[in-house]
Amino acid sequence: MDETKSYKLGDRITSDIIVRLRNKEGRPEVFHSHSVVLKKNSKYFADRLSHPNPSTCIAVQCSDSDYEYHVAFLRRLYLPVDSLLDSWDSVQSAVGVLLVAAAFCCEEITQSCIQYLEAVPWEDKEEEEIIKAVSKLGPIAMPILARIQPVDLSATRNVFISAIRFATSTGRPCPPFGDELKTSAQEQVEYMLGDDEDTALVTADDEVKSEIRIGLSKICFSFEEDLSSLLLESDLSCEAAENKIMQSLSDLEWMCTILPKIDMMKDFVANWVDTSVNVLRVVEDKKLDSVMWGLKFKLIEVTTKVLEAVGYGNVIFPAPGRVLLLKTWLPYVRKIKPLLDSVGSEEMGYPYKMGEDLCQSIEGALVSLILALPSNDQADILADWMNTEQVRYPDLSEAFEVWCYRTKSAKRRLVEGVDRVDNATVSL
Repeated sequence: MDETKSYKLGDRITSDIIVRLRNKEGRPEVFHSHSVVLKKNSKYFADRLSHPNPSTCIAVQCSDSDYEYHVAFLRRLYLPVDSLLDSWDSVQSAVGVLLVAAAFCCEEITQSCIQYLEAVPWEDKEEEEIIKAVSKLGPIAMPILARIQPVDLSATRNVFISAIRFATSTGRPCPPFGDELKTSAQEQVEYMLGDDEDTALVTADDEVKSEIRIGLSKICFSFEEDLSSLLLESDLSCEAAENKIMQSLSDLEWMCTILPKIDMMKDFVANWVDTSVNVLRVVEDKKLDSVMWGLKFKLIEVTTKVLEAVGYGNVIFPAPGRVLLLKTWLPYVRKIKPLLDSVGSEEMGYPYKMGEDLCQSIEGALVSLILALPSNDQADILADWMNTEQVRYPDLSEAFEVWCYRTKSAKRRLVEGVDRVDNATVSL
């Protein structure tokens, strides 16, 4: 029979040792204890009490912040080992007592804390505290961190590829969650790829890129199919028809977010250039003249991302493709802005009005895109721009000024070159 079971912390009658907790707040400091319990459960106390003439009072220094953890530790010294695990009621308390138990070399309480913390869920703030505590304890507490240890590359890639498949799925939403699971998958794919301040969890190897290309193809096919079906709809004011096509377009916009992070935006640009004519053929059909403003606005936003990627040199694309991109979308931008402005002026809280930031982004990308074209192509585009009624937007005057300067400089260089040739001939 375990003789320590009959003892209770604070029992003055049977106590033969006092533990004094020194703190600055004047809390109760004296705990009537039993040397047999202390020596059995703590190597620290066993060493202190092993002297020939041990003191009957052991002073322990503690701070105000960990006073309660020291008290909790002393109380658990009196619990049976098989009751320790059930004694914990919070992560914070277990972390605090863990540090105290490790300092006092109490293996049973330390292991109980570790087992509890390893099994229960943590809040974000608690996780930071746990990581700090484990860093002080070393290998003994490493099992606690098993859930947040780096995963091997193969397992990470498998999770990422599964998430990509879910994020690019084009079937019906999964009841009862609707599109929430798909949206969550997209968010996590974006997070796993990381950005400037984050560490990417996956590397875009051939297998990952192949899976992303398949996903992009599925989304593009779904978008084109949904878009073409609009002209077959009997009621284009039906909310379901617009929601379906808007979901496909939102998926494409999401692809524009993740593809630059893995140097695959060129795949999107190539697809967008190839399909642009067919997209606008549907969107500019008479059946859609006064409906689907959300679709028309979202097309502008997605196209802006493409224009910026190509215009600022993030995607290197052949000149004929850049000319086609400009000649396809510049007239649409020029046409749609006043229409959106007009509808917006008639409706309070209209969500599809092109804001100043979007307009400036489009203009900046267009100017950069134009100025990177061969001069004759620039001339064609600028002449067309000045011959339209909507010359105020987009404002391409900066591109026009640069084109004029370059053209005049080119003419001057040509004349100077001819003069040098003539003079060389005469001197001979």
